[in-house]
Amino acid sequence: MILRQFLHTNPVGISYLFGCGGKASAAVVDPVGDIEPYLKAAEETGMRILFVVDTHIHADHASSGWKLAEAAGADYVLFAGADAKPAFRGVKDGDALPLGNVTAEVLHTPGHTPEHICLLVADRTRAQEPWFVLTGHTLMVGDVGRTELATSLDAGARKLFRSLGRLKALPDYVEVLPGAFAGSACGRSLSGRPMSTIGFEKRHNAAFRIADEEEFVRAMSKDVPPPPPGAAELRAANAGLVTT
Repeated sequence: MILRQFLHTNPVGISYLFGCGGKASAAVVDPVGDIEPYLKAAEETGMRILFVVDTHIHADHASSGWKLAEAAGADYVLFAGADAKPAFRGVKDGDALPLGNVTAEVLHTPGHTPEHICLLVADRTRAQEPWFVLTGHTLMVGDVGRTELATSLDAGARKLFRSLGRLKALPDYVEVLPGAFAGSACGRSLSGRPMSTIGFEKRHNAAFRIADEEEFVRAMSKDVPPPPPGAAELRAANAGLVTT
């Protein structure tokens, strides 16, 4: 298993390159900004980027997904139900992205946005059990994703509550690799630490701990931060519905 984490501060976000070194097969998740660091990391590790995945259509930054996929000769991946114009490889819940001895299972986790997905990753050279989950803006360290940027707050919160239930069912040891950290507009009480575990978040993440749906909806309606500047326009541009 090869894993590289890219921390971005303007805008705040986290991208990943991971895959199987032995089979030279990699995926990049939620790329931001200049595509050269991802291409360089793949070259330095002797890997070919096969998939470029956006966990959702972002509203807080311009995605580099299409551009990187084109440059790398890779498939650009979104949830199959995403409202996006450019050609993409649509994946459904339970699908797997094959990366040699590494597999990434797609979990459809709507709530932050309707098309949001997480990737549950295992390295079969070590174990069949999952090692980590790339959670995008569904679950972050210290909080969960806001729910009103792509739908109503109430409807998004109810979907997010059910999606979080799927993540809670994962083994406590599974590592949480989120799509953002403190400073992002997509969460309220985010930690500056860019990784955690399911078990730690179940114990210490106030929103993730809530077990009642109505209580969760009420909690999500409090202290909602202002939307990212130009959120609707960014989301439309990332979906290819408008040109920039």
